[in-house]
This record gives sequence, structure tokens and C-alpha cells, in this order.
Amino acid sequence: MQEKIIILDFGSQYTQLIARRVRELNVYCEIHPFNHVPDFDDAVKGVILSGSPYSVRQADAPNVDFKAIGDAYPLLGVCYGAQYIALHSGGQVNPSSIREYGRANLNFIDGANALTKNIPLNSQVWMSHGDTITAVPDNFEIIASTDTVKVAAYHVKDTNTYCIQFHPEVTHSVDGKQLLENFLVEICGCSQDWTPDSFIETTIAALKEKIGNDKVVLGLSGGVDSSVAAVLLHHAIGENLHCIFVDNGLLRKNEFEDVLDSYQHMGLNVRGVNAKDRFLDQLAGLKDPEQKRKAIGRVFIEVFDDAAHEVQDVTWLGQGTIYPDVIESVSVKGPSATIKSHHNVGGLPDFMKLKIVEPLNTLFKDEVRRVGKALGIDPLILGRHPFPGPGLAIRILDDITPEKVAILQDADAIYINNLKESGWYDKVWQAGAIFLPVQSVGVMGDERTYEHVICLRAVSSVDGMTADWSHLPYELLAKISNEIINNVKGINRVVYDVSSKPPATIEWE
Repeated sequence: MQEKIIILDFGSQYTQLIARRVRELNVYCEIHPFNHVPDFDDAVKGVILSGSPYSVRQADAPNVDFKAIGDAYPLLGVCYGAQYIALHSGGQVNPSSIREYGRANLNFIDGANALTKNIPLNSQVWMSHGDTITAVPDNFEIIASTDTVKVAAYHVKDTNTYCIQFHPEVTHSVDGKQLLENFLVEICGCSQDWTPDSFIETTIAALKEKIGNDKVVLGLSGGVDSSVAAVLLHHAIGENLHCIFVDNGLLRKNEFEDVLDSYQHMGLNVRGVNAKDRFLDQLAGLKDPEQKRKAIGRVFIEVFDDAAHEVQDVTWLGQGTIYPDVIESVSVKGPSATIKSHHNVGGLPDFMKLKIVEPLNTLFKDEVRRVGKALGIDPLILGRHPFPGPGLAIRILDDITPEKVAILQDADAIYINNLKESGWYDKVWQAGAIFLPVQSVGVMGDERTYEHVICLRAVSSVDGMTADWSHLPYELLAKISNEIINNVKGINRVVYDVSSKPPATIEWE
């Protein structure tokens, strides 16, 4: 049984980052909303309580039975979690009298305590709270302080409950990884045996047991997630996996042919379906992005269903759903606000009576890539930038026509090829061209032009949850702009997007 850490989420922006740091230490963990605490099994080695945008002093503050958890498992409270345990154990939590946001240094550390050992004096930590713990009960011992925060960390004596007011999961907390490792290894006794190879071994075994001799259909997209899911399933059930790769007419230039060829070289049982006209017919006249997404989703299901019915006796539908898709669909306060429809989470229509198998639904994107590497998947596929499920339809901020798709494909191909040739492709998380619904005046030769505008977008990120715009060299942007304007008929202006996420999203629609 795979040992694991449970993270109870109180709504912090950093909760997923805690999980990522735990997993980087080769310990498996799961995030659960505080109001949906799972049944703990023998595999649970410890529990972490996250931060929160709430104040513990609010009447409707999130709550959990920390005493019952702390009696049964090692417990680490982070920020809100630390304040909640202190307040409800008889301590005091008050609004901070000074600003407690940003970098701070630990001027006192109890080096003998299991949580804070091997952390040097003056270690930099990251604070982010409006309340502070001003008093702790007699059975609490303070194990770290800063100049302004006396109770930066504490330990409940004679227990395995530890709490910190700073955030060890962010990179600004220089020794945060050491502190988390102390909790995971020294206090929880985790063996740190969760690796890509161990994930592959246990997942393939579980898939064999779950699926048996049944048949599975899986829709390939050309992206990392569906490709890794397909290879895992292929290792488990071989030819009983039937992959379908649909050309919706909204892929990048030559992508359908190139990706289909790479899949066949991987030994996958894959069939390509050309459905360009069917998608473009249904998109005709649609400008609203949600209407586009829904139309594409509906047609994809119809096309996929037609292709799947050509495989006899299919029982399962394979999907490349990953962990952020899952946890974003179940938030702390119920389903989160819909920013845009997601193409992986949302269920199947009633007519598609298939059971779901999602081999990657416990992994973050970077973990999927590491698993793919361990499986020996082509680096060209593993290194591909994320690409939206609806494809170029949501990068054309207007109604969709074959002419606009062709213009965007040509401009995007010039952009991506230049990024690859310059070595910048692997330095950015995601890049793409956007067709804007505006025209501008230009001059080509001695003639006045009135043509379309292309916007270039490139962002740096770890997992796509937050992103900063990539600082591409001016010389490279100039080269790309010149090539697009000189070679793509219908474009006379190129601009670059310098917006970060938040407040902007990576895609425009």
C-alpha cells in the first residue's frame, strides 16, 4: 500500500504548492477540502493543514477536528492551520500590529526539535498573514521566532503536532524544503519511495487488475497527458487499447500528420479521423468563446462516438485527466467559479455508456512528464507546450472560417519554429499566436493595406496555475514579426502580450 500524506485545504493559494513540494521529496500526497475529510486508511502517515484567506477569528472560519487528527497522526499546521490550532487550544490570535507579509529571518531556532533541526539561524522564510499568534498555552513550546513574530513555529509538547506561521512551500523560504523533509521523514517516518518508476509499476499493475481483458478507447490529442496515459494503458492491456486521434481542423500546421506518425512509431494501436469539415460547419458564425467550446465538445463527442462504435465491445473510456483538473473541480466552498469550460472534467453524455479510467488523475503536469520520460516516450512529445482542447478556435477571437484558421496556422508555425531554432521553445511553458478581431492600416510597397493583427503570447510557469510573460529577446521578436508579415498574406501587424496570470489568463478565450 502506497504511503501518503493528507493535505487538508482551507482555500490557500499555496495549497497545491505544498503538495508539489511534498512530492518532490518522493512522498505521495493528496489534497482534500477541509469540509470533505476522507476516511483515513493505514497508508496515511501524516496530515498537513493549509493556509487560508480566512481569519480564524471569523464566525464562519473553516474548521476541522484537529485534536482527533493529532491524536492519531503527526500533524503540521501551516499559517492558518497554526493559528487555528493555537486559538482552539487556549492560545490567542489577534490582528497583526505590523505588516507580516514577505521575507523575514528566523533569529531563534530550537535546533534540537525534530521539525527545525538542520535549519540555520537567520534562515529566510516567507510570511503571508494578517493575524498573528500572540500567546500559546503552557503545553506549547516555541521552536522558532523572527524579530517581529515571536511564535513563528511551535510544538505541542509530548505530541506529534507542529505548527508554523510562515510558508515553507514557497521558494522564498530558503530552508522550507528541509523543514518539510524533517516533518515527512523524521516525524512521519515516510520512506520517500514514491518515484516515477514506482508509479509506473503500481499503476500498470492496478490497470491490469481493474480492466482485465476489457477494451478501452482513448482520445489522443497529441499532448503530453493523453500520450502518457495511452502508453501506460498500452503497457497494461496492449492491443485492447484503441486510440482515436481526431483532426478537428483546429490543430497547428501539419500537426495531425506529424503526431499521428509519431504515435504509430510508438507502437500504439491508433486510428486517425479527419473531421475538419464537420467541426468547421458547426463553428460557422460563432464568436462567443463558450459557444465555441461547447460546439467543439459536442462535435468531438459525436465524432469520437462514431469512431468508438467501430470497435466492438468497448467497456472503458480512457482519459488524460491530471490532478489539477480534479482538485479544481472540487473546491473548498463547492465547485469553483467557472472561468472557462474544461475539456477533461465534466462527464459524458448519457448515450456513451462507458466506464472511465484515468491513469494520471493523481499527477501534476511536471510529474506526468517525468513518468513519460521513464516510459521512454519521445522527448518531442513530452516537451510539447500545453495546447487548448478547443485548439485554434479559441485563439481566433472572432468567428471561425477556413481562411482565418489557415492564416493563424501559418503565423503560429513561423512563431513556434523560430522559438525552437533559437532555443527558446524549451525555456517557456506555453507559446502561441492569437488572431485578433481587428484590422489596422499598413503600407506594403507603395500600397495602403488594411489587414489583420496577430498577437504573440509566451509565458513562463511551473504548472500553469500562475504564469509570467516571457521576456523574449527584442531581436527574436523582430525576426518573427518580419517573417510573419512578409510571408502570411492578410497580416500587416504583430504585437506581443506582456500580461501575467493572474490577472490575465494564459489563453485569451
